[in-house]
Amino acid sequence: MTMFKIKRIYELPDPSDGRRILIDRLWPRGISKDSAKIDEWIKEVAPSTELRKWFHHDPAQWSEFKLKYANELRGKEALLEKLRTDAGKETITLLYSAKDEEHNQAVALKEFLEKRR
Repeated sequence: MTMFKIKRIYELPDPSDGRRILIDRLWPRGISKDSAKIDEWIKEVAPSTELRKWFHHDPAQWSEFKLKYANELRGKEALLEKLRTDAGKETITLLYSAKDEEHNQAVALKEFLEKRR
């Protein structure tokens, strides 16, 4: 069974997180690389700078953001398939830095990965 979790990078790491993968394009403010306890940083699956700036975490644009983000992800199928395969073997926690816990790329990416299995 595929297991993806999402978590804000500012939350304390937990053994139940499994493999911790940062999916932000920019390094999160105010957190050291040591305290982040990430296993991998995959910038390639983060929304483009243009899309991130356009969205600006505005819940009113959430549906359109998810569509635009899905279009950006379509060219990265090999990377996404590796994430799906890995999640079939171990828990993968997608880490993000946004303050909004409901409207961010980790929520959208998890949904995208789980829909296209």
